[in-house]
Formats: sequence, structure tokens, C-alpha cells
Amino acid sequence: MLVLILSVVVLLLVGGCVCVFWAARGDAPRWARGVAKATLLGSELARGANGRSRSQHSGGDD
Repeated sequence: MLVLILSVVVLLLVGGCVCVFWAARGDAPRWARGVAKATLLGSELARGANGRSRSQHSGGDD
């Protein structure tokens, strides 16, 4: 069951990356541009969460 869930997540991530590439080319339909925006927003949120956790861990040593 866990393998199935992880496979679905990986397929969604790959699909999002394809939509980002397609939208960057400029000839993507509206739904693909929406998926690309959602993918980029999710990546920014993940990057921001990673940066906050790093700054909390490394900031207390001084």
C-alpha cells in the first residue's frame, strides 16, 4: 500500500514538472498553466519550510 501511495506522489510530481516545462514553452493550455503555477507554488513553500528549519537549528549555537 505504501508503494502505491509513493508511486502516485511521484507520478504527480513528474506531471507537475512536465506542466511547468510545457507552460514555459508558451503553448500550454489553461489547465496546464494552472498545474504549473500550483507546482511552482508548492516548490516555493517546500523551499521556505526547509530554510526556516535550517535557520532555527543553526541559529542557537552562537
